[in-house]
Amino acid sequence: MSSMDLWVRYKEQNDRSAKDELIVKFVELVKIVAGRLYVSYNAHVEYEDLVSYGIIGLIDAIEKFDHTKNIKFETYANFRIRGSIIDQLRSLDWIPRSMRQKYKKLEEAIVKLQNEHGMEVSDELIAKELGMSLDELNKLMADISVFSLVSLDEKIEENSNFSIKSNSLEMSPEGSLFDKETKSILKDRIGLLPEREKTIISLYYYSELTYKEIAEVLGISESRISQLHSKAIIKLRGSIEDLYT
Repeated sequence: MSSMDLWVRYKEQNDRSAKDELIVKFVELVKIVAGRLYVSYNAHVEYEDLVSYGIIGLIDAIEKFDHTKNIKFETYANFRIRGSIIDQLRSLDWIPRSMRQKYKKLEEAIVKLQNEHGMEVSDELIAKELGMSLDELNKLMADISVFSLVSLDEKIEENSNFSIKSNSLEMSPEGSLFDKETKSILKDRIGLLPEREKTIISLYYYSELTYKEIAEVLGISESRISQLHSKAIIKLRGSIEDLYT
């Protein structure tokens, strides 16, 4: 049976069995998103837990999806599955306080330097601002890399209804203009990032490659990809912070 037949049965005929069939049909999406996030979180969480959190998002997507609109369900569901996983992790407060403190310290230094020097902030400048060596800075960025994966989503979701890679969905009319402004500024700031950081953001969020795959594309180590991603996210988060202050 085609997907459209299932949507018609569920949405128009209120056939609950069709909903169950849709869940089974698209559960592979959950496994893909959960698997990618599991790799990105460096195994700090259980894969099975991520799948469970993602299924909540899949069910929510099925319930809210409008099959009469020209929107691909997989794209819509991907956004909600990923958001559901991040929301569940955030509610569990799974990131240690020490890691959040380290992230805040690094974020403050980068934002300060960004205001002084623009988006081209070197590791040397950051290390000097923090009073540490480059090796110590690299270790710090490695330590907080897990937190950086969700930090930008958290900042955006506090104030709007889209993810870094999605088109806005189901937003209220009064919020539409504000979200468009936010998204436009975020897009502009991504464009101002150094070329390598911009490429990493593009490959990670838009092409959905893992750190390992990006490392192979760029010919640098996976740990360096993690560090550059963390630095880029802090810069972008700072840009969003400026918009709301």
